[in-house]
Amino acid sequence: MAQFSFFLVFISLVFLPCALSRSLSSLSSSSHPHSQFFDVAKSIEKTVQVLSPTTSSQTLQQEALKTTHFNSSSISVSIYPRSALVKPHHKDYTSLTHSRLERDSARVKSLTMKLQLSLTNFSHSDLKPVQTMLQPEDLQTPITSGASQGSGEYFTRLGLGEPAKEFYMVLDTGSDITWVQCEPCSDCYQQSDPIYNPSGSNTYSRLSCDAAQCTALDVSACESQSCLYQVSYGDGSFTVGEFATETVSFGNSGSFPKVAIGCGHDNEGLFVGAAGLIALGGGALSLPTQIKASSFSYCFVDRDSASSSTLDFNSALPGDSVTAPLLRNSRRSTFFYVGLTGISVGGQMLSIPASVFQVDGSGNGGIIVDSGTAVTRLQSSAYNALRDTFVKLTQNLPTAGQFALFDTCYDLSSMKRVSVPTVAFHFSGGKTLSLHPKNYLILVDSAGKFCLAFAPTEGSLSIIGNIQQEGTRVSYDLANNLVGFSPDKC
Repeated sequence: MAQFSFFLVFISLVFLPCALSRSLSSLSSSSHPHSQFFDVAKSIEKTVQVLSPTTSSQTLQQEALKTTHFNSSSISVSIYPRSALVKPHHKDYTSLTHSRLERDSARVKSLTMKLQLSLTNFSHSDLKPVQTMLQPEDLQTPITSGASQGSGEYFTRLGLGEPAKEFYMVLDTGSDITWVQCEPCSDCYQQSDPIYNPSGSNTYSRLSCDAAQCTALDVSACESQSCLYQVSYGDGSFTVGEFATETVSFGNSGSFPKVAIGCGHDNEGLFVGAAGLIALGGGALSLPTQIKASSFSYCFVDRDSASSSTLDFNSALPGDSVTAPLLRNSRRSTFFYVGLTGISVGGQMLSIPASVFQVDGSGNGGIIVDSGTAVTRLQSSAYNALRDTFVKLTQNLPTAGQFALFDTCYDLSSMKRVSVPTVAFHFSGGKTLSLHPKNYLILVDSAGKFCLAFAPTEGSLSIIGNIQQEGTRVSYDLANNLVGFSPDKC
């Protein structure tokens, strides 16, 4: 009996401290203010679902009509991730991720090129942008894109014409020209909806070459007294056609007449799936500006889900929004810059000069919030500070080399959930936006390889991408020059 009692005491002394240690470790990790748990198993499960979507385009259209509403003060239309509209043709999640990152790199190149052209063409003599006027034949020069995978990760439903026809359109806060593929097509890519035919609308009207909307274009031409437009993207893709006014509607409940849009007869490149693009930028020709919206907001759901959220116009900022100053670059009105003062990892403020996130006198630098860019891009010095601190605080996690543009990856295949350091954006005015782990650790294959979802950029422009925005309602209060971030408001 005495021997048995001794055995029990021995077991308690040896194993209880171990169990207690594991318990305290778990408790400490879960309650630590500078770390949080990440559900690894749930993320891996989603990669299987996205490769076999079950929601049809017709079902999405019906849902969009049901969830659209309009009243005297606000409009709301549904937003869908690409996976809910276009069935991925990739054999595995790894190739799907490569495709997404390839599109994303083309997107960043496009934004950088757009900004640089603005700065190059800026006339210091009269302090006005220089408009480019080309001959019609110049606009029709064919360009072939080497990455025709389909651009844009989020779509919404927009009505055009009278009677209205609805189309799935890519959302883009980095553009000012809303456009749609039009009949007759000299070259149109494949889209989910029938091609828009302006001859079937009672309100379609070509713009003359001297119309204010035509002269506001960065690139335009004149043919038979009608205005032609061209929008080119960094990868070589483009849209060319007539610039016209048309009725734009949101569901069956509200519409806006005489909105200037591009009617693209020659379109090529990264736009497979969508009928066109809704421009949500800050310029004079963007949709919010033309419909005189005082604000707009969106919330992006998980890109691997078939669920939806909403794009809202003229709605108030949620009461719990983390607000930051909405800044403008006098050299390029399109982009929405935000007053970011710093970034912290694991509660540690990174050593990044304030100037990195500020626009200088020449229009360079600063950081924008962009709906079309996936991965947040930071100037190299800022990125290196973030990565090095994150790596230092995750030495307990098994590393997994690189993946495409990501240089910091982990093999979490043997774990169901894991504790990771916090990552937060700090804005002017002392406001802080803490990110969920899914906003900075993303799965790149179905086996459990996760990568830090930030990347360095060689340019001066930094970009907050939609991976970091996922699950957060992002509001642009145009009347009060504020950007609001409200987590879990999809």
